[in-house]
This record gives sequence, structure tokens and C-alpha cells, in this order.
Amino acid sequence: MKLKELAHSRTGDKGNISNVSLIVYHLEDYERLRQAVTAERVKDHFKDIVKGEVIRYELPKIGAMNFVMQEALGGGVTRSLSMDRHGKSLSSYLLEMEISLES
Repeated sequence: MKLKELAHSRTGDKGNISNVSLIVYHLEDYERLRQAVTAERVKDHFKDIVKGEVIRYELPKIGAMNFVMQEALGGGVTRSLSMDRHGKSLSSYLLEMEISLES
């Protein structure tokens, strides 16, 4: 199943760092997503884009996680030749990640 079936996402940027949030639609899905969507899985999913570390911050009371991705925007807004210099499409890309929720 794709993440977009259980959650929505937003993104932000600062320099060459992108942060992508993952927010569940229903709090009862949070723990399953927390186990399935690790920093390592996110780094692998973005392997062609993110060249640095990925750190996950958990916000369980609101059913959210925030992934801070270093070296993710081709040098940053003023340096990147990317069409999406701010990385706004990264949230949509995260939601395309395939996950398995089998125990």
C-alpha cells in the first residue's frame, strides 16, 4: 500500500535542507506507520535526491513524523538548477512510498 492511503504530507526548506512531514489521517494508524517508515527507509526512498543524513522526529500526540533531510536540494535555492528548487514536490514523492503493514 502507498503512504498516501494513510497519511498526508507537507514540506519545507532552509538552504540545502528539506523537511518533510508525514501526518496520519487517523491516530490509530500512527504506531504502524512509525514502525514502517523509518529514517533509513526514507533515505533509501530518496536515494537519488538526498545526499546527506535523514533524521526522524516523532510527534505521537498529533500523529505526525518530521523527516529532516540534509543535502537534499542540490545546494539550496540560490544554487540549485532544479526545476523544484524549494523541494515542494518531495512531500508527494514520500506519499508514493510503498509500505507493508503486516505484523
